Amino acid sequence: MAKEIERKFLVTGEGWRDRVMRKVHLRDGILAFAGGRKVRIRFYDGRATLTVKGPRIGISRDEFEYDIPGEDGLVLLEQHCGGGIQEKTRHHVLHGGFEWTVDEYHGLLAGVVMAEIELPSEEAEFPHPPWLGREVTGLPEYRQANMAEARRQRGNTG
Repeated sequence: MAKEIERKFLVTGEGWRDRVMRKVHLRDGILAFAGGRKVRIRFYDGRATLTVKGPRIGISRDEFEYDIPGEDGLVLLEQHCGGGIQEKTRHHVLHGGFEWTVDEYHGLLAGVVMAEIELPSEEAEFPHPPWLGREVTGLPEYRQANMAEARRQRGNTG
């Protein structure tokens, strides 16, 4: 069983851009969410994955990810994600011996830039890059689906 141990931060500044090793365009959708568990479909580079994540305990959670046929992934993404599809460019950035992912959102969440680091243990120490802002690990208002819903509501009221 795979464990995901990650911390999430807001990004301040552009200093990470000159350290990008590679990048990929992602399209994500949530198929189901309940009790802190979620089932996500992701499509990128002609590849589709189905991911099941358990509820968080601290900064850890169970994570199961499976490749599925690309055609199936597109159907699931485009026809079965009630909360909408989110698009982002994921930049892989090396800093202090750790690989960070910096997600730059497009569409409804344009302007949002967040960084994540996956760690070998909850106690692992890591150097904080100068472009790292406030930590938002586990804060519900920074979940992708909640940010999207907040933007939709603001659009409907304004």
